[in-house]
Amino acid sequence: MPARSRVKTKYAGVTYIEVEGPGGTEKVYYIRYRRNGKLIEEKAGRQFRDDMTPARAAGIRTRRIEGRDASNAERRTAARAVKEAEAARWTIKRLWESYLDSKLDLKGRASDVSRFKKYLEPTPLADKEPQEIAPFDVDRLVRKDLKGLSAQTQKHVLALLRRIVLYGVRKQLCLGFPFMLEIPTVDNTVTESLSPDQLSALLRVLETSKDTQGAHIMLMAIYTGMRRGELLKLRWPDIDFEREFITIRNPKGKRSQTIPLNASARGILEAHPRISDYVFVSRNGRPFSDVRKRVNVLKKAAGLPDDFRPLHGLRHQFASMLASSGQVDMYVLQKLLTHKSAVTTQRYAHLRDEALRQASDLAGEIIGRVRESAKK
Repeated sequence: MPARSRVKTKYAGVTYIEVEGPGGTEKVYYIRYRRNGKLIEEKAGRQFRDDMTPARAAGIRTRRIEGRDASNAERRTAARAVKEAEAARWTIKRLWESYLDSKLDLKGRASDVSRFKKYLEPTPLADKEPQEIAPFDVDRLVRKDLKGLSAQTQKHVLALLRRIVLYGVRKQLCLGFPFMLEIPTVDNTVTESLSPDQLSALLRVLETSKDTQGAHIMLMAIYTGMRRGELLKLRWPDIDFEREFITIRNPKGKRSQTIPLNASARGILEAHPRISDYVFVSRNGRPFSDVRKRVNVLKKAAGLPDDFRPLHGLRHQFASMLASSGQVDMYVLQKLLTHKSAVTTQRYAHLRDEALRQASDLAGEIIGRVRESAKK
């Protein structure tokens, strides 16, 4: 298309061309001027879209000659520089995206994604580089954004933040925090257990529930002590009915382990419908990613305390019953719970000690009665 000839206006250095647009014929104004000895010609704006007039175009030309306004080329260069600078910034959000891409098989990935989206991404920290973050920013995160959450959740969020930054430092993408990020210590030795009446009430609900998937998940937690994640990832090929073992793939301790398949757990699994390769699945045959709503309905129906965590609590119930029986030592309990460290299992030691103390007292009473009989 041949270039349109410029039409001069009564203002020096201001011309226009006419173009066809949606609203009809429209004028496009241009300005010409010199800066630092260089001749510059650039668009000032369109008549209708930009509400441009010859007088306004002349005013733009004057400001650019005097250096009060940048030229179009200078504006583009500045915009490019800003964009490039922004692209070079490794903010917490950008580090998180890279971290997530590099950890496709990350254990607890779903939990980390949820924590980042809920508690870190909406905060000002997400748009800062680690070296720009001050202790005050972290304090504000805890006081304002994490307010009302449990100490354990706060710990998980801060630990995730630290992991993201350490990833960036290891990959030489950014500098680290200019201070030591302290992760609060949480007392997680509290164990949850149910009274005999509460356990009986729960078992009655589970045995009569129409929610087969939810009820069987909870029963398996009671009978095996398996973790929630282990139950949700359980596949039929992992269950050896012949040798009576369950293989737990990638447990919390990372290395796959096996636990015995007891008669009660076997009965649950033999009565459980086989819909897909996974044992516990939703209606569409896919494995559950979260069963909190289902198990909470069953918990409520059994009248259990509000603060009782169904699956986690039932794992504690399993361990507490074995420890308090006095018939299972801590090493065996550690293996059944697939604890990596014996220290974790020690939270149940006091229950076993109490059982042993009762047994010892009983022995003393028996011997005492024998001695009394011997005196007669």
